[in-house]
Amino acid sequence: MGKSRRTLPEELLLLALDPATGTTAQPQSLDLGLAGAQLVELALAGRIAPDGDRIAVVVPRPTGDPTLDHALELLRRRGAPVRAVHWIGGPRLGLRQTYLSHLERIGMVTAVAGQMCGVLPTTRYQAAETSTSREIRSRLDTAIRTGVPPDPRTAALAALAHAVGLGKHLYPGNEGRSSRSRLRDLIRHDPMGGLVAHAVMDVQNGAAAPARRGQAPGRVPSQPQRAASVGTALR
Repeated sequence: MGKSRRTLPEELLLLALDPATGTTAQPQSLDLGLAGAQLVELALAGRIAPDGDRIAVVVPRPTGDPTLDHALELLRRRGAPVRAVHWIGGPRLGLRQTYLSHLERIGMVTAVAGQMCGVLPTTRYQAAETSTSREIRSRLDTAIRTGVPPDPRTAALAALAHAVGLGKHLYPGNEGRSSRSRLRDLIRHDPMGGLVAHAVMDVQNGAAAPARRGQAPGRVPSQPQRAASVGTALR
């Protein structure tokens, strides 16, 4: 995979980066979203694929992206398909800083040192290429405004942005309510992105517990039930 195209984790992080403060929105859930974005990017690259309710490595060949290849190797070492919620909720937090450092190395963000309360050292990040962030945002805005089904990459980005709670950052207040609703609806346009996004939300909701018992096989849940039980279908 060449660097002519940004990866989904890079795009998700740039989308979350606040140009005014140099900090990222939703920092706690963003690590989970970045782990999910890695899965979608590997699927788009043909390296992994859904296997029933799990994720399986289908082509272990490296992509050329060191961070993605590390994730691919960890998946390969599992030796068997892994449940999305277990992978995303696994001990790989810190991806936000990993990707911030990566974006700094490739010149897409600039680190700015500072202090909190005049004592504690802090680091803020400013986008070095604002046109890149604007292009990413424009793709989401266009998909929301036109209602035209977006390409799989944009649909997955929308699904992940919704899953980590970026909707209220991108489209704040009452005036952004309809846009947040449409952002959520874009989740249906990419099956892999939707699967991963629901897994991200399930991990945040503490739903990575053993599957629920008592639902009859083949039963189609109602809409409210479906939203509450998607995580079970991933396990």
